[in-house]
Amino acid sequence: MGTGTWWCAAAACAAWAELLLAAALLRARGAVTGSADAATGPEALALLRGGPRAAVTVALVALHQRGAVAAGRKHTIRANGGPGRTRDPVQLGVHRSLRNALALRALVLRPEARRAVDGLRAELGRAGLLRPPGRRRAARLLLAAAPVTLAAGLLAGAAAGDGPGPALVLAAGVPVLPAAVALWRLPPATRAARRLLSELRDRHPLPAHRCEVTDGRLVRLYVALYGDPALALFLPRFSRDGGLFDRRPPDGH
Repeated sequence: MGTGTWWCAAAACAAWAELLLAAALLRARGAVTGSADAATGPEALALLRGGPRAAVTVALVALHQRGAVAAGRKHTIRANGGPGRTRDPVQLGVHRSLRNALALRALVLRPEARRAVDGLRAELGRAGLLRPPGRRRAARLLLAAAPVTLAAGLLAGAAAGDGPGPALVLAAGVPVLPAAVALWRLPPATRAARRLLSELRDRHPLPAHRCEVTDGRLVRLYVALYGDPALALFLPRFSRDGGLFDRRPPDGH
C-alpha cells in the first residue's frame, strides 16, 4: 500500500471517528427520576416544541392573562403592573426583563429571560427531553471537522501520487457528508420529547372555537402545543399588536 493510500485511509478512519463521537454526544441520556415533572408546564412544552421564543411567548400569555403585560407600540410588549401570584421562573424572568417595552426577539435575549429559559432547558436536559447545549456544540464542531479531515487526507494522497482509485475514494468518503448533515439536523428535542408532544396533541386537539375553552391554563397549553394557530384563536389582538406571531397572522386576525 502506497503512502497516498495510507493518507486516504487514515483520513477516512479519522472522519468516521469524528462522526461516531458526534453521534455519541448527541445521543439522549435517560430520564432522571423526578426530572420529568419539568416537562408538565406549558413553558417547558413550548421550549420542547419551538425553543426559547416559544417558551417566552407562553410566559407572556400567562402574564397577559393576569394583566401584568400588554401590547406596546410598534409590535412590542410592555409591563402593565406586577407579575401577580406566580413562582414560575420563566414568567418572573420575562417580567423582570420588561423595564422598557421590547420586541419579542429582543426580549428573548434579555439576561433575566435568557437565564430563566436556560434553567428550564437544563431541567429538560436532565430529564432526557433536550440535548444539552454544550454537547450539541461539541458535536457540531466534530461534524464540521469530519468532511475537512477527509478532504485533507484525499488531497495529501493525491499529492503523494499513489493514492487509491476513484472507486475506493467514493466508497470511503461519499457517505461522510450525508451522515454529517443528518446528524447536524437532529433537533434539540429528543425522540422522547417529540413523542410526549405528539401524545399531548392527540389528547388536546386544537378547538374550532375559542368559546369551547374557559380555563386559562388550557389556553397556555394550546399555545405551547400549537403556537401561532392557538394565538390566533385565543389572543388574536394581543398577539398581533405585541408581535408574538412567528409568521404573518392569518387573514381576519
